[in-house]
Amino acid sequence: MNSSLRPFDDVRAALLAAAEPLADIEQVPTAEALGRVLARAQVSGLQVPPLDNSSMDGYAVSTAHVAAPGTRLRVGQRIPAGSVGHTLEPGTAARIFTGAPIPHGADAVVMQELCAVEGGDVLINHVPRVGEWVRRAGEDIALGSTVLAAGLRLNPQMLGLAASVGCASLPVFRRLRVALFSTGDELVMPGEPLPPGAIYNSNRYVLRGLLEGLGCQVCDLGIVPDSLEATRAALRAAAGGNDLIVTSGGVSMGEEDHIKPAVSAEGRLDSWLVAMKPGKPVAFGRVNDPAGGPGAAFIGLPGNPVSSFVTFILLVRPFVLRSQGVTDCLPRALPLTAAFDWPRPDRRREFLRARIAEDGRVVLYPNQGPGVLTSTVWADGVIDNPPGQAIVAGDRVSFIPYSELLS
Repeated sequence: MNSSLRPFDDVRAALLAAAEPLADIEQVPTAEALGRVLARAQVSGLQVPPLDNSSMDGYAVSTAHVAAPGTRLRVGQRIPAGSVGHTLEPGTAARIFTGAPIPHGADAVVMQELCAVEGGDVLINHVPRVGEWVRRAGEDIALGSTVLAAGLRLNPQMLGLAASVGCASLPVFRRLRVALFSTGDELVMPGEPLPPGAIYNSNRYVLRGLLEGLGCQVCDLGIVPDSLEATRAALRAAAGGNDLIVTSGGVSMGEEDHIKPAVSAEGRLDSWLVAMKPGKPVAFGRVNDPAGGPGAAFIGLPGNPVSSFVTFILLVRPFVLRSQGVTDCLPRALPLTAAFDWPRPDRRREFLRARIAEDGRVVLYPNQGPGVLTSTVWADGVIDNPPGQAIVAGDRVSFIPYSELLS
């Protein structure tokens, strides 16, 4: 095990390289596929829209028959959405509604606000150009085109796109099964009495919520006592039916930190001191299945609440997404202007809790301590600050919003 600090990018790259995408594929109804990862690309068997149609309520006309404003045409037919009209006769217009197919012989639509109805006729008070207010067949989706690529985590828009080409169900990778537990004799659960020296276990709720937000099936093993035997037993129990084990606490070098020797005894361990703040100690490895199965990947996170949260969203999240088959799993940062001074930077890469103010500049939570969980609720993202980089108000900083980190 290497005790020197490793660059953040190197650790993340190593985790992504070790992630093994799931092979099991399920066919689920499109309406139930939200948040799942698409296993195979979806190719359209039709064009959208299927026919030229009107994008406006109005009158379908032949531009050849409207030479000047005030042209009078007989209204020869009425075409609501969902029906198909007949060929436009010379000297006539078709009353048409948004989404209705353009009748043969018409090549434009004049919006109803530019027309006046007189009995069975309509006065066209606008000279249209060819194609005006006409949506062409296939302009959204061409026949045979790929509408959704494999490896996408499906959002509501994607489900709508799949439905628009008739996909009643979609092939998705099965959900990642993740076992979760915390270590520490000082931890108690909310609702229980709080003895002197004890703290409530917040990490259990944060990490479980993050994992479920990523679409994982979580096996919550609760709090494991601070002993090597209990930790090893928990690891053996978790390795049998799960793809990944995530723990918080017990990854430092103290006498009561049993994660490292337990994982080493039950499998293999690569432990890193990551050059990041907060969240320096991170453990990664694999735990064997006593029953002879494939076992489970293992990631051990620090016990401090903010350190656990930050290391998860920046290191565990990409690993989970890649394991689920997601191809694009790294967050995108925004270049924004700082509204604060940060004169004493750390030698490690810092991830500072911050949020965007009304004027569009980024403001910093005043207490950046690793135990100040309030900062993660107040913030709407983190500033990715390079090692040793001081910040002066007005500088451009790299801001990663929670929208890139929590889903």
